[in-house]
Amino acid sequence: MRPKTPNHALSRMKCPVDLSDVDLFSPGAQEHWYEAYEILHRESPVHLLPGQGLGRGSEGFVLTKHEDISKVVRDPVRFPPTLSLRLRRILESESPETALESANAMEASMATLRPTNELYRRHRQELTDPWVGTGASRHREMVTACVDELIDDWVDGERVEFISRFARPLPQRVMANVLGFPREDVPKLESWGNAQVIPFVHGEGHRMMITKEQAAEQRAGLAGFKEYVADHVAARRRNPQDDMVSFLCDVTYQALDRKLTELEICGIVYAMILGGLETTQYALEEQAQLLCENPGLFDVLRSERGKLRAFIEEAMRLRSPTQGLSTRYTTKDEEFQGVPVPAGSLLHLRFGAANVDADAFEHPGQLDLERKAVTRHLAFSSGPRVCPGASLSRLEQLVAWDRLLDRLEAIEYAPGNDFLHQPGIMLGTLELQLAFTKARATRTAPTQD
Repeated sequence: MRPKTPNHALSRMKCPVDLSDVDLFSPGAQEHWYEAYEILHRESPVHLLPGQGLGRGSEGFVLTKHEDISKVVRDPVRFPPTLSLRLRRILESESPETALESANAMEASMATLRPTNELYRRHRQELTDPWVGTGASRHREMVTACVDELIDDWVDGERVEFISRFARPLPQRVMANVLGFPREDVPKLESWGNAQVIPFVHGEGHRMMITKEQAAEQRAGLAGFKEYVADHVAARRRNPQDDMVSFLCDVTYQALDRKLTELEICGIVYAMILGGLETTQYALEEQAQLLCENPGLFDVLRSERGKLRAFIEEAMRLRSPTQGLSTRYTTKDEEFQGVPVPAGSLLHLRFGAANVDADAFEHPGQLDLERKAVTRHLAFSSGPRVCPGASLSRLEQLVAWDRLLDRLEAIEYAPGNDFLHQPGIMLGTLELQLAFTKARATRTAPTQD
């Protein structure tokens, strides 16, 4: 077993040893997030970011405790999403139609389809759950085919760059199939997806602020997206298929008692691509690392598939794909862990830290396949605004490892890894070289539920 060596010497930041060293957002911080979480839990669980709130004179706060973040995400009335302010400005403007034209497709569709908490619930229940939520299991056979096709491409070798040849293309192919887009258009979807996440990767600070140049780059990168979706909407209205775009073209949104507009469908597709590609990629990549770092675990899972679901949940807890987001604000004066938080403060919810909080999880740094309430983690957030595609991502992860365990006998780190992480708020290395041994025989039993 080749060991994973610390890459602290390669980082632009030094590993923090006390609170004055902690910086979660500067370049290179990704290499030391988990060391920083230990310090924050111990010394500053509600960490002030002076002057970094929603507006002039307001503050930002990093929340790292599981109980605090759970309280916030479960109460979107008391702690509204920051995007609700943008939607309110659109709807209350003198010319909402003009304001909608200047918004991106996702914001525009949110303003008309789900501007309130009740409509958010109805939107999810009626429009997305049938495909990526409660109805995600309908895609099991398709996901299995995508997984096997990708494994076929490299299984006869001895090593693979796991991210580019498996972890990244799997959710891309799955989402293309869910939406009804041709396989040959996956590179376009990847390009548009990369443009959409520019703030999450290159944005500055916890508010993920981008420069005018980066904003221009994002607009240029998204060029053609609306037209592409519009063409598919028109085609599906003429000739419906068994896909999500066809469904959105035909469905009557009972909450508003009407059909969806082309712009609204485009906005939903925009959100599907934004949320459907990232989480699964980083979850699979970090799970592969955990298998390499825990001798014998691969063999345990090969022989006891009933433990696979617990492995996936524990891996997402230990290595949360989305480490944190500044998505909520306070509507009144609050207090967390004895720290006063004024009304109008911006809250950065550090999901990655909450998931290794010793007050919430016994031995939080250990991967425990027998852990009770294994889904208590916040990798997908929680409450009424939990990630809409969580069920689809879990299905992808479950099928992926079930088939990888069938077709491989062992994996380990191959030479050449430096384990440097990408910038931004997602936890994922830039590449992952794996050595593997192909299984002598392939199990054909169906994936575990």
